[in-house]
Amino acid sequence: MSGKLYVVGTPIGNLGDFSPRAVEVLNQVDFIAAEDTRVTMKLLNHFDIKKEMVSYYEHNKRQRGEIICSRIENGEDCAIVTDAGMPAISDPGEDLVALCREIGIEVESVPGPTAFATALAVSGMPSGRFTFEGFLSVNKKSRREHLEDIKDEKRTMIFYEAPHKLKTTLNDLYNVLGDREIAIVRELTKIHEEVVRTTLSQAQTMYDECPPKGEFVLIIKGREGSDVQNITLESAVKMAQDLVEKGMSINSASREVAAKTPFKKGDIYKALL
Repeated sequence: MSGKLYVVGTPIGNLGDFSPRAVEVLNQVDFIAAEDTRVTMKLLNHFDIKKEMVSYYEHNKRQRGEIICSRIENGEDCAIVTDAGMPAISDPGEDLVALCREIGIEVESVPGPTAFATALAVSGMPSGRFTFEGFLSVNKKSRREHLEDIKDEKRTMIFYEAPHKLKTTLNDLYNVLGDREIAIVRELTKIHEEVVRTTLSQAQTMYDECPPKGEFVLIIKGREGSDVQNITLESAVKMAQDLVEKGMSINSASREVAAKTPFKKGDIYKALL
């Protein structure tokens, strides 16, 4: 008889958030698939859980996924965990869950904290409709295409970011989206938990003197206004020209108008020359 895959949420900071059911499931499964076995070992030791672990992460997920599924099909139960939060959310666990579903292995959820939902709840930003964008690509072309695709998004947008890439990401967001309200949420459920409500323009200089530390969730207000599709390139160029006449550089004027219209900064810039 085939076993089962349990998708187990783990604390995003405070170990007190680990649920009794999650402890019970980790105690009863045959083995645990962990993103980083060293991180998971700390969690298991804290709750006195003695269990075999196998590593399952981005660079071994294809080969290791087949091995895990084979063990489950042979009757073993497996729990997949990530370093923090729910597996399969911006996480290689997504592939394992999909593989199990594909070959008919039963998958059961053991929900726990999720950083993007927790951050949105404490940010004070509009939460009726939102879109989770995850991590931006480190590839410049893919990154730019991603941002161009969402520059007209009216729903609240949520991103994850690592501290060493935060400043670059804030600059890229400003350059494509224009100046928006943003909530910068840091170190959720930990001692130094922090929520800063500001704007993208102000956020660009926030970490000049104090380098960012910790894991970040960025929550950006969606685009406001309507009828942007009715704006012509000529009218967009006129808007930019008005800004230039008021003393703004051609580059800055093109960028600001591009953030408010369907047109690319480069097209507006060329028309102003």
